[in-house]
Amino acid sequence: MERTEDRNEPRYAIPACSISEDEGIVTVRLEVPGVAKENLEVKIEGNSLSVTGTKPRFTAEGKYLVRERRDDPFRKTFTVDDRIDRDKVDAELIDGMLTLKLHIKEAAKPRRIEIG
Repeated sequence: MERTEDRNEPRYAIPACSISEDEGIVTVRLEVPGVAKENLEVKIEGNSLSVTGTKPRFTAEGKYLVRERRDDPFRKTFTVDDRIDRDKVDAELIDGMLTLKLHIKEAAKPRRIEIG
């Protein structure tokens, strides 16, 4: 069965991202060039982390000859497991890169067990 596009539903762009884990922190980086922090929303609810935002609209005088830029709102959603401390999520926007740091709960971190 093919998915048909409903013209009444909003279209969303999907920003490029990378996810890494190091020293008890999962880091999510999303490319959001030209977006002000006032136009971003980061929300964690249940097992879902979502980032939504809007880019400023640009209109050309006359008609476009080439238009590769998308002005659609964007949304990216991630599934977050129970290892993540929902009360310890940090967000920072620098030079069009949104960085989210999700802290892993102490109880979920690996620990070394000494052999006696």
